[in-house]
Formats: sequence, structure tokens, C-alpha cells
Amino acid sequence: MTKVFTNSKALPIVSYDWGDIGMRLEPKESGCNSMVVMDVTLEPGGMHNFHKHVDQDEIIIVLSGKVVQWVNTEHTVLSAGDSAYVARNTVHGSFNEFNEPAKIQVVLSPASGATGYELVDVADSEPWKSIR
Repeated sequence: MTKVFTNSKALPIVSYDWGDIGMRLEPKESGCNSMVVMDVTLEPGGMHNFHKHVDQDEIIIVLSGKVVQWVNTEHTVLSAGDSAYVARNTVHGSFNEFNEPAKIQVVLSPASGATGYELVDVADSEPWKSIR
């Protein structure tokens, strides 16, 4: 059966060294293969370092707090209500350089792989490891 309603307090949380993801919409639970929706928290100093999604487009929407958002070699500060579009196979990274947690919502399309979310980490490759 397709999952229709999601209570925010019941979101499955996956923790990474760069932050937490609440899996709002993903193929395993929802049956939806056209997109993935995640609620992400980046604590002060936290980051989702440079990476790319080879076969997925993405929109990043800041719900609260601020992030320094990189898309390729361009960057800007995004605040609540701001967003960034990231075309598939484009390197990007989100960095919380501020004193409060940042909450962002991420939509990737189409879903890819078992979790719906696949990435290639490029943080240790040039120019990404030296760009900030």
C-alpha cells in the first residue's frame, strides 16, 4: 500500500557525520519512484560537503536558519524561504557557517537506487577540496 500521510514526528531519521535526514518521501515506504523528499538539519558548523547526483535533479529549500550554498563554483547565502536548483551531475555543497541550526528540505528527481538517493562524493578532489 502506498503511504499517503506523514507525521513529522514519525519521520525515519538517518544520521550522517554532516547532519540528519528525515526521509519524508522515498521509494521503500511510499512506493513513489519519481521523487525523493528529505528534511535535513545541519547544526552550526555542519555541512553536506561537495557531492553530485549523477542522474538526479535537486531543489534545496531553506526552511529556517541559513546556509552557504555552493552550486558548481558559485555560492551564496540562502535564508529561510530561499532555494537553489541543482541540475543533475552538478557539484554542490551546503555549509552551515552560522550560530543556529539550519533546516532545509530537499527534493530529488527521479528516485534512484534502493533509498532513492544516490551521490558521488567529490569533497577530496580538486578543485573542491581547496575552493572554500
